[in-house]
Amino acid sequence: MTKASYEALMAKYAEQIANIRETAHELHRSVNQTYGDNLPYGYHLDMVVSGIQDFGHLVCAREDDVLPLFFGGYYHDSIEDARQTYNDVLRAAREMMTEEQALMATEIAYALTNDKGRTRSERAGEKYYQGIRETPYAPFVKLCDRLANITYSCSEVNADSLHIKEVYKGEMPHFLASINPRSDDQRYLVPQEVVIKLAECLIDDLEREEQNASAWWFEY
Repeated sequence: MTKASYEALMAKYAEQIANIRETAHELHRSVNQTYGDNLPYGYHLDMVVSGIQDFGHLVCAREDDVLPLFFGGYYHDSIEDARQTYNDVLRAAREMMTEEQALMATEIAYALTNDKGRTRSERAGEKYYQGIRETPYAPFVKLCDRLANITYSCSEVNADSLHIKEVYKGEMPHFLASINPRSDDQRYLVPQEVVIKLAECLIDDLEREEQNASAWWFEY
């Protein structure tokens, strides 16, 4: 899909997308969830969807997938953080789109829900990443989620943010390999344009000078 045609579809469905956004914001407000330095959680959701707006044309296969893609972005943490079940999310999606679209949208949110675990690695283990790789658009939405978190961590100059930045940097090769099914189906793509955007944030200026075309962001 061309960027122009994708932008035209975003404009066509602007009212429905705005409705998805507001319901997702309200859902996270209702459980008093915040982000970063006590920001409303909608701040993070909007950052994730910003990536979907900017790069969605690289993965979106057809017009009917636009609303599920945006729903997946806005609702990606609804089960994990906002006390929703799979059926709760499916019910909400059915109110905004067709049955086929609702199922696709809910599967994205479900795929991005961490497993139960005591540690970060247990919560995002192989079963979790397998679910992402097997779900249309989930690799891309997860990539946009990571881009949002990294962009925020790189914008804050404090000990916590510097630590999180280093964690993300260390995880990046494994993360990219884990979400990428290496499929010819564009709905499963991990676009290089987004990966480079991640690298621009994570790699310091001095480090960047030492990198070349064989750097990890070209090897994923």
